[in-house]
Amino acid sequence: QVQLVESGGGLVQTGDSLRLSCAASGLAFRQYGLAWFRQAPGKERTFVAAIKATSGVPYYADSVKGRFTVSRDNAKDTIYLQMNNLRPEDTAAYYCAAGRPISSSVASENAYYYWGQGTQVTVSS
Repeated sequence: QVQLVESGGGLVQTGDSLRLSCAASGLAFRQYGLAWFRQAPGKERTFVAAIKATSGVPYYADSVKGRFTVSRDNAKDTIYLQMNNLRPEDTAAYYCAAGRPISSSVASENAYYYWGQGTQVTVSS
């Protein structure tokens, strides 16, 4: 059984940093592309960042470029999202996902097979 478990969310102030983690089990971690999505209250889930399986190439939504960094530790079966200079508009539930997207589909929810339960990030102004 595949499980993705996020952690690291919390309540912070504008300009603060957080690091989210997502621990995977039950899948061949190295073979999967990994991503972070987020969903704010009343809004659709949107792409945040992704990292390819073999190349480790990262991809970012324009809204987080330069502030967020996605990384993976294949030895620990874990993906991370380092979030710096947080803003109130970053407030959302953050979800990790695993799949086998091609480069043109890394930002598509449909490219990912497995999802975590989410962790809440709240940024106060």
